[in-house]
This record gives sequence, structure tokens and C-alpha cells, in this order.
Amino acid sequence: MDFRDYQEQAIDLAVYPNLGSNPIYPTLGLAGEAGEVCDKVKKVIRDKNGQFDAETIAAIRDELGDVLWYIASLSAELGLDLDDVAVRNITKLTSRKNRNKLHGSGDNR
Repeated sequence: MDFRDYQEQAIDLAVYPNLGSNPIYPTLGLAGEAGEVCDKVKKVIRDKNGQFDAETIAAIRDELGDVLWYIASLSAELGLDLDDVAVRNITKLTSRKNRNKLHGSGDNR
């Protein structure tokens, strides 16, 4: 499956108010799901001495799937093709790597 296929299937499963004209809903969902990923990692540090077991990795995988769904939904709400978003990101990061600018901060490196 590529990102374009994923986005099409994700949108077919979308159910939320004003679908197709509501970027706020998937933005908030994205923040919530990303927070759930962070919380699971935090609990590995707190409860498992930083050791990721198979059960935790599976739970994080599932949360990352939810993050991906919200990314696909937000992209669609904004008229963006998820495949294009992915390609542009790799192009940007490759440019930074080639210019030795992966480190540091700021969007315009």
C-alpha cells in the first residue's frame, strides 16, 4: 500500500462533523493520538526501566496507525495528497543532509 491508497481508504472510514471542510477535527485528533504515543513511551521509562517489550511495541504501533490516520485526514481536509506530503518531506530532509543541516533547528535550514 502506498500513501495515496492509504489516504483514500482512510477517508472512506472518516466519520466526523463537517467532513470535507473541517481541518480542526483531525488536527485535534492528531494531537491527541501523538500524545498517546508519547504517554506509552513515558510509561516505558517510568515502569519498565526504559525497556520496550513486545506488548508495548505493539501498542505503540497501533497508536502510530491512529496518528497516520489523522495525518491522512488532515492532509485531505487541506487538499493535500499524502503521497506528495511524504515525497516533499524526504526531499527536504535529503537536501538538509546533503548540506550538513540535519542538526540544528528552524524550518529554513
